[in-house]
Amino acid sequence: MSGGFDPERLEAWLRGQGLHGGGAMRLERIGGGQSNPTFFVDFDAAPGRSLVLRKQPPGELLPSAHAIDREYRILRALATTDVPVPTARAFCEDRTVIGTPFYLMDRLEGRVLPDYALPQMPRTERRAYLLAMAELMARLHAVDWAALGLADYGRPGNFYQRQIARWTRQWQASSQGSPQADNADIQRLIAWLPDNIPPGDETCIAHGDLRLGNLMFHPTEPRVVALLDWELSTLGHPLADVAYACMAWHMQPHEFHGLRGLDLAALGLPDQAEMLAHYRRCSGREEPVTAFHLAFAMFRFAVILEGIAARAREGNAAGEDAHEVGALAASFARQAAALI
Repeated sequence: MSGGFDPERLEAWLRGQGLHGGGAMRLERIGGGQSNPTFFVDFDAAPGRSLVLRKQPPGELLPSAHAIDREYRILRALATTDVPVPTARAFCEDRTVIGTPFYLMDRLEGRVLPDYALPQMPRTERRAYLLAMAELMARLHAVDWAALGLADYGRPGNFYQRQIARWTRQWQASSQGSPQADNADIQRLIAWLPDNIPPGDETCIAHGDLRLGNLMFHPTEPRVVALLDWELSTLGHPLADVAYACMAWHMQPHEFHGLRGLDLAALGLPDQAEMLAHYRRCSGREEPVTAFHLAFAMFRFAVILEGIAARAREGNAAGEDAHEVGALAASFARQAAALI
């Protein structure tokens, strides 16, 4: 068994799909993720034909969570756009193969740099990496989702109203039996957010988890070659992605690689204002990111983290550090509440 499933069943399925590269197949679990378990798939007879497999985690899942079919669909749709994504090869919903639905995509060469401080990069190059994230968001939000056949990928309009209700339900489901169940900051946000949604509405493809750690950069250049992990994507408001990407400027380095408290100028890093200004230039949008947008982003992430903690309590977490990651839910809730 490997990764909780029988690799021989996977090999047989790959042969049937014409995706087996020949020779012995090797599986390597990719660490660091907290959502859908992910593996490299390599073949001895085809060293240049490397695939990536993403599957649902085992066990009982929250409603609409870990929608692996949506990841596959959005990757296929975006393949014809200028948003860089891996090529998706095949989807399998037959649970008898490896126990859960899964899909395969091409493996790309590049670098994933989750730490917003970019300590491994020369000081003079760091700004370009973070601003590349703003440029990528602008490209994604300009995609004509209707033309790609994604009109049913989400519900246009009233995005924040529906999302606040959804993540409130997720919190109630995830936090049962948790020390965080009665978190006062979360309760304050649940009461405040619905009454403070800014006027105006717009619909685009929203990635839903757009942070530095989900970008793959070129091996040597500050250029994004792939936007990864589309599990939470939907049709939504563009500023939901933008505010989410800006959470790092409000959190400390030990809180998901945040930037708060660092000397940004000395480190060659842009501040949040520069990041947002660059997004506005690239996108042509003028609507400001407000305390509401940032508070919602952090509230939502707190709920996601509590979901990770819930899976850890049940023994179904994808990452080995799920207990520690889940404990950060209170930190994000506290910073969100401080904004309001």
